[in-house]
Amino acid sequence: MAGHKGNPDAVSQKGREGRRNRLKGARGRGTQEKEKPPIFGMIQRCGDVAIQMLANVQQKTIEPLIKATVLPGTLIYTDEYGIYGRLNDWGYEHKSVNHGNGEYARDEDEDGFHEVHVNTMEGFWSLLRSWLRPHRGISQEKLPLYLGFFEFIHNARKRGKALLHSLIELLVN
Repeated sequence: MAGHKGNPDAVSQKGREGRRNRLKGARGRGTQEKEKPPIFGMIQRCGDVAIQMLANVQQKTIEPLIKATVLPGTLIYTDEYGIYGRLNDWGYEHKSVNHGNGEYARDEDEDGFHEVHVNTMEGFWSLLRSWLRPHRGISQEKLPLYLGFFEFIHNARKRGKALLHSLIELLVN
């Protein structure tokens, strides 16, 4: 019975519950044991991205990645997740948005530009998920290869035939 868009009562009259439109997995952070390995990502606004599959999501796991990638003193924007609580101790400036309270962007200097946000990284995750979707059932052993390739094509910022030149240049050097 098509045509009941916006009228949930018409569907529920069939005597069944509505469909579940979300993942069937358990809520919470992914782990390798749950076969949903955590992927850590950092992106510079209008710049390069670095992504890596992690064994776990802990401060001692992300600290070396951040220190190897981000210059000390850099201002880092994150969400409210507690794993980022020691960024100041590690030598970085840190500002966060609280998604749990419905905050997704904040204008701190009241210039009309909401500079505190993580939308750049959220947009990247959306692109990655869309790219991975056709490759259903990627094993955890091969996932880092897929992530590395996607990181490369994102950072090369070239598409189609232009990407081939960047790939050959990388392989030759």
